[in-house]
Amino acid sequence: MREALFIKKNKDRWTQIEQQPASDPDEMATEFIQLVDDLSYAKTFYPTSRTARYLNIAASRMYLGIYKNRKAEVNPLARFCKYDLPQTIRRHHKVLLLAFGIFTLFFIVGVCSARGDESFIRGMLGNAYVNMTEDNIAQGKPFGVYANENALYMWLWILKNNIFVSIQMLAGGVLVGLLPIFQLVFEALRLGAFEALFAQKGLAGDFVLTVFIHGTLEISALIISGAAGIILGKGFLFPGTLSRLEAFKRSAKDACKIILGLVPVFITAAFFEGFVTRYEFMPVWGKLLILVGSLTFIIGYFIIYPIRLERKGGFAHA
Repeated sequence: MREALFIKKNKDRWTQIEQQPASDPDEMATEFIQLVDDLSYAKTFYPTSRTARYLNIAASRMYLGIYKNRKAEVNPLARFCKYDLPQTIRRHHKVLLLAFGIFTLFFIVGVCSARGDESFIRGMLGNAYVNMTEDNIAQGKPFGVYANENALYMWLWILKNNIFVSIQMLAGGVLVGLLPIFQLVFEALRLGAFEALFAQKGLAGDFVLTVFIHGTLEISALIISGAAGIILGKGFLFPGTLSRLEAFKRSAKDACKIILGLVPVFITAAFFEGFVTRYEFMPVWGKLLILVGSLTFIIGYFIIYPIRLERKGGFAHA
């Protein structure tokens, strides 16, 4: 193409970009890519021309305009929390929904199975635990189990146990995702039996307000851990257009990111269980504040924020 024709064909667009640059991030990115393409063409066919110099200046100016207000992400942890983890979570939202659906379904099954069947409750929770809980209820301290141990010891022991379970779920994903599904089913049935134990004593509301002080974060993290294991198995079973090995490596990377991102959630949940849940007679408003705050964080960070970040084009930073 002759240089004059090349200029005539693109001049109006160049003028538009120079005088009225787009404000939308996606449109701005498109304009920048087009400008760089034009610059590459001009350098190839008219390397010493004024057109090539003009496009080089325009592209440089646009590049500076895009990045001049962007703060450098010098903190890898901040970058991980703001971009990498939400991007990974958003990519697997359907799997998280599947894990949540499995857990919810079998929690309901657990509650229904335990109603009027004490043997189911004892089978899921163990005779010793049920007997201890019934003794505590008879003494007017239905949730006394949370106050029986040293708070610091409980915090560290529960944290270790929860992280171990999450890693177990992740590793179980190697078995084409079956083990994390089984663990989600088992934990949901146990929670259903646990709830039914208190409901039979007329303490269903107290159960929610007390146990879910820590349970909101703990159960949410458990479900997300199960999803991470399923993601690992899914990459092997359904590689798509990638090789099975490459798909498995990518899914393993995503699953590990998710588990790593859950560590602060596990720390906070264990802290609540060790130091806060033991105060079963704390004001209802205090319990609700922690419960609603925890639920808001889970929904906000793991559901709403990744969606909004994607819509704003924030994934371009990741």
